[in-house]
Amino acid sequence: MRSLPRRRRFVAGLLLAPLLTGCFASEGGEESSGGGDDGSRLKVALAFPPAENFNPYGADATLLSRLGVTEGLTRLDANGAAAPALAESWSRENDRSWLFTLRDAAFQDGSEVTPKAVATALTRAAGAEPVTAALSGVELTAEAVGERRVRVSTAEPDPALPLRLSSPGLVVLSSKAYAEKDAVSPVGTATGPFELTKVTGTTAATLDRFDDYWGGRAQASGVDARFIADGTARTNALRTGGADIAEAVPVSQATSLDEVARRETATTRTTSLLLNTEKGAFKDPKARAAAREAVDTSDLARGVYEGHADPGVGIYGPALTWAADKRVKPTGRAEAAAADGTPVTVATYDNRPELPEVAQVLKQQLEKAGFEVKLEVREYSRLESDALAGKFDAFVSARNTMLDTGDPVSILASDYTCKGSYNLALLCDKKVDKAVAEAETVTDTAKRQDAAMTAEAAVLGTDAVVPLVHQRIITGVGAAVSGVLLDPYERGLVGVGTRR
Repeated sequence: MRSLPRRRRFVAGLLLAPLLTGCFASEGGEESSGGGDDGSRLKVALAFPPAENFNPYGADATLLSRLGVTEGLTRLDANGAAAPALAESWSRENDRSWLFTLRDAAFQDGSEVTPKAVATALTRAAGAEPVTAALSGVELTAEAVGERRVRVSTAEPDPALPLRLSSPGLVVLSSKAYAEKDAVSPVGTATGPFELTKVTGTTAATLDRFDDYWGGRAQASGVDARFIADGTARTNALRTGGADIAEAVPVSQATSLDEVARRETATTRTTSLLLNTEKGAFKDPKARAAAREAVDTSDLARGVYEGHADPGVGIYGPALTWAADKRVKPTGRAEAAAADGTPVTVATYDNRPELPEVAQVLKQQLEKAGFEVKLEVREYSRLESDALAGKFDAFVSARNTMLDTGDPVSILASDYTCKGSYNLALLCDKKVDKAVAEAETVTDTAKRQDAAMTAEAAVLGTDAVVPLVHQRIITGVGAAVSGVLLDPYERGLVGVGTRR
């Protein structure tokens, strides 16, 4: 078995830690992983409870990555490019296969990260049902090649594969994660700096430091996470010392925090109005056009978000600096029809506290245009399945466009094509599918971005989605806390150097 003595692996981790944790802005101080004491435990207040018992292939994948539990072969750097994680390097064999060379690393159960283990993990992820978002429309296989390498192949050419493998839904777990036939457990089977040791339903989770982490020993001895859907309660927990870190502080609470406690990060998250194109009032493109024309995005950015967001200009917002100069004007939009009292149900979730207020303002704007609007607000975990099943006429959602793969084309494939796995608008349009399929074949980065913008224009031309605002996320950080990962892709929060 290929292995380094524990001491050598730990020292190697110290040298590699900056590569892992230095890619995003971190709050206060340097991200080192040394230190002679055991460190304090961190108290973290998160907005979204686990919806699927920490299933790493679904909505909970990002929870695991933000808490420093799981990793994949690659990660995203600050420029959105693929960077080494469990794979230290890779090369393209041909248009359908890539070879990834593994670094020396261990699973939290003590077993080694081997090519066979990686291939097994990726094979399980590829076979997950429903399909994990990063693999929407992609057929992936993996096999061990010798002692250090893994061959990852796709049925069709995939120039974005290294980006895709950075997805929180394509993590590498040990064989023990799959002990039960139809389940997967990240408890004690991942590779990150913190090990998930206890889950208390949907209210709390306990994590302990994984001392044999390849990237170095974390400075905090563990993490006590609480899931608090109410944004005011999360903020109060930070103010009263019940939390060291509070994610997604509502804009209404931002001014109640000291300036030193507020960390505002430009993100690739866009809040949008998704219109049900399959059935109901918005099956008619003229009704969708009427809804689009009724929306005042500047009012939402200025009023609801109090200036902590930018008016919606497209699926890709200003955090992607390349998008503005490449934007293509949508064509083929239908002419708006009079609403004439058409009843519609608009749904959203309250885990992000601005969204119910956004929905309320939208209700007023749509009613002014002649629609009769009913609002439905629930916690996200109680809403997602109904939204995907098309039980609402419209859905207000905050979506990080780069979260799943880091590839601008992949988000279009998963969210707006006939076979998309997260197609909340239930859009199935031949022109859109063609534009996305063409973009998926482009290898050159700049040309792929051009193709993505052409496909974005095709999506916007259907009026299936009305971009409302491009968000900035406010993270609450206690005065004694440093090293918080302020990640524009919202995949990281707690890392090796996060401490108090």
